[in-house]
Amino acid sequence: MIQTTLTPFKSKLNKPLTKNQITVLQINLGKRCNLACTHCHVEASPKRTEEISPEICHQLLELINRFPQIQTVDLTGGAPEMLYGFKPLAEASRAAGKQVIVRSNLTIYFEKGFEDIPEYCAKNKLRIIASLPCYQSANVDRMRGSGVFDASIKALQKLNHFGYGKHPELILDLVYNPQVPSTEKFSLTPEQAKLEKDYKTYLEEHFDICFNQLFTITNLPVGRTKFHLEHKRLHKNYLHFLEANFNPTTVEHLMCRNELSIDYLGNVYDCDFNQMENLSAKTNKNEKITVAKLLEYGSLDLIQEVQTATYCYGCTAGSGSSCGGSLV
Repeated sequence: MIQTTLTPFKSKLNKPLTKNQITVLQINLGKRCNLACTHCHVEASPKRTEEISPEICHQLLELINRFPQIQTVDLTGGAPEMLYGFKPLAEASRAAGKQVIVRSNLTIYFEKGFEDIPEYCAKNKLRIIASLPCYQSANVDRMRGSGVFDASIKALQKLNHFGYGKHPELILDLVYNPQVPSTEKFSLTPEQAKLEKDYKTYLEEHFDICFNQLFTITNLPVGRTKFHLEHKRLHKNYLHFLEANFNPTTVEHLMCRNELSIDYLGNVYDCDFNQMENLSAKTNKNEKITVAKLLEYGSLDLIQEVQTATYCYGCTAGSGSSCGGSLV
């Protein structure tokens, strides 16, 4: 039987969720995208116009060059490849010795003006983490739009052609998302290692595609997923399901503990989900943080405690979930 009262996430922990040293900058360049996926927590689409400004891009370039503690710059969107600042930020980060992650929907490679992106990524040794929420076409097209699976397969073959998934410096990872639930038959993401094996076997046998790792990511009740759950009157029960599967061993590994999530306006958050819910990161004096403030203070480590909400149960249920897949 599902309990009626949801425990606040902060109360579930035995101690405050504290920040570690910041080593990852995740930058959301905007909400413009060539797709409008049903599970998108960013609510990106071709109709969105929001994207980073030259001023904020300049501040981010300064941030990347000033702080050697940054190990990874994670570029996302929308479709990051089609947004202002993508190439300057990628190139500056690589020149500064950072790993650069590009979170790609793959289909962007076939849009006019972006055909060069696979070769560009290979030339600059950018790590690609690409969405492929299933290895079967019907499920992918249902979540992402008609024809997306076929385009994604062609894109992966193109990336393999340039050495991705084969050369040790050209990393290609895929992301699995489950279908957004439409009934109370909720389930956690499958075991990551087993599902990765299934993906690799199927994609190699049917399409001669290879890749490095598969990341399983839980659908958090944020953005379009939240709207869908509310429409189906499943939102509260889904949160209760996630709480019931809370795994305390995931907390130590949560991505929010060593990253800053930055939006296209230069505001700073603990994670991408907090960004979409407008839950700002704060100093111990309760000040909201911006990129300009980080530069002014000369520090990336202004946050002592991570801001949390009930959807944090999505990252701590079962094996856990993060931008890098399962946590334990």
